[in-house]
Amino acid sequence: MFFDILLYLFENYIHSEADIFAEQNELTDELLRAGFNKPEIFKALDWLEQLADLQHSDESPYLIANPKYAVRIFTDSECQRLSAECRGFLMFIEQIGVINNVTREMVMDCLASLDKPSISLEDLKWIVLMILFNVPGSEEAYEQMEDLIFDEPSELLH
Repeated sequence: MFFDILLYLFENYIHSEADIFAEQNELTDELLRAGFNKPEIFKALDWLEQLADLQHSDESPYLIANPKYAVRIFTDSECQRLSAECRGFLMFIEQIGVINNVTREMVMDCLASLDKPSISLEDLKWIVLMILFNVPGSEEAYEQMEDLIFDEPSELLH
């Protein structure tokens, strides 16, 4: 339910000029009318505020001495929540330059804060898109990620 609220807000406000947090009571009322419950709404709004803070956050907690060659080793609990398909997709989008080691770790932090026992590939794609939308300078990566989500492949890969 919490993730459904995130998707609802992202899909309805992504291209809106309105500040999603400008009038939180109106937003809460809209979400209640859409059928969501208050505790989940508040969790989703808190999560989005943390996501919005990425625009102004210090990247240093995500950096290592030689970030160009950083490799992500997944913990057992991360492997339980993220299928091999999800982990492979993260490596793929890092290899093609959609995310880097900094944005990858931002994605992992945001995934960790979701209260879902497992993350589907579609959920992961939306989280990556939300992260890229909120990280300054990621406009090109955001467009690439949109293409990966919305464009159907025109022909089979060999």
